[in-house]
Amino acid sequence: MRKIRVLVVDDSVVIRRMVSDIVASDARMEVAGTASNGSIGLQKIPQVNPDVITLDVEMPELDGLATLVEIRKTWPKLPVIMFSTLTERGAVTTLDALTRGASDYVTKPANVGSVALAQQRVRDELLPKILALCGAEPPAPRIAMAAAPRVATATPKAVQSVDVVVLGVSTGGPNALAQLLPLLPGDLPVPVLIVQHMPPMFTRLLAERLDQTCQIRVREGVPGGVVEPGVAWIAPGDHHMVLRRAGLSVSLSLNQGPPENSCRPAADPLFRSAVELYHGRVLGVVLTGMGQDGLRGAEEIVQAGGQVLAQDEASSVVWGMPGYVANAGLADAVLPLADLAGEIIRRVGAGRVSAVPRPAGISG
Repeated sequence: MRKIRVLVVDDSVVIRRMVSDIVASDARMEVAGTASNGSIGLQKIPQVNPDVITLDVEMPELDGLATLVEIRKTWPKLPVIMFSTLTERGAVTTLDALTRGASDYVTKPANVGSVALAQQRVRDELLPKILALCGAEPPAPRIAMAAAPRVATATPKAVQSVDVVVLGVSTGGPNALAQLLPLLPGDLPVPVLIVQHMPPMFTRLLAERLDQTCQIRVREGVPGGVVEPGVAWIAPGDHHMVLRRAGLSVSLSLNQGPPENSCRPAADPLFRSAVELYHGRVLGVVLTGMGQDGLRGAEEIVQAGGQVLAQDEASSVVWGMPGYVANAGLADAVLPLADLAGEIIRRVGAGRVSAVPRPAGISG
């Protein structure tokens, strides 16, 4: 099997060596070349013909953002993974890079205690992303689930109205959310709860950016945040976000319980908590992303009589999360990203009597 060729672009000799060693340690990959700045990196792309590039954000002569813009002019589909710092400046630049066409990002380790731990953290984060972006990650299998024997259909069930939308997304998520959320109306009669796999600071800045472009309000989740129509809450980095009943209303609760599906925040805890409060009146949405977070939560939504939508493979950066849901037979519809907002609006409006959603068990 042909190895995945990786071009490593970073001005730090230490980082270039570390990333090169990590790539070389995987038999499925090889280092096609290295470069100490963006200008050299651009020259090397046609010379070494990489399958993927790791690109530092801050470099002399031509920084990561400027290099990315040049890459996209000639190689629009070449996967590029940005290397970012876990700082506010790094988060801002990373979101800029994703907007300009970066495929994904890896955060440089900080305060991890040793070189070995730093290497392991980068290894755990980088290698799966390279495999997924280069199509080497095993495809989502078709899973036989007794709890979900139905065949996917585009027809919404008439038996249950929708009182809450819960959404899980990972790789490719910031751009997917930037396309989907602005299409939702400001008077959307239900709340939207979102898990995007991102570290602290990144989720806050993502929420702030989305809030500027959306008709609905978009906020980073806070303890006790009130869940109400027309408001989207994004789970904060490194915290699971779940729903809790608070008198006659529903509010957010955050915790740092064990990661699920190697993620914190994870979509499954949010999906489960929504089912506990709203039973079958939940619409789950699973967008582009690696792994299978959201699969078990989608199963619980289906068991309760709720509805699930999944993004299709063609419009996904990585068809892992939605692929697992679709292949398990859990999706009512598998749709292109461009069609999902309209389908959400349609299903939320179907059979709606009151504009005010209520948790299960609360009359009104």
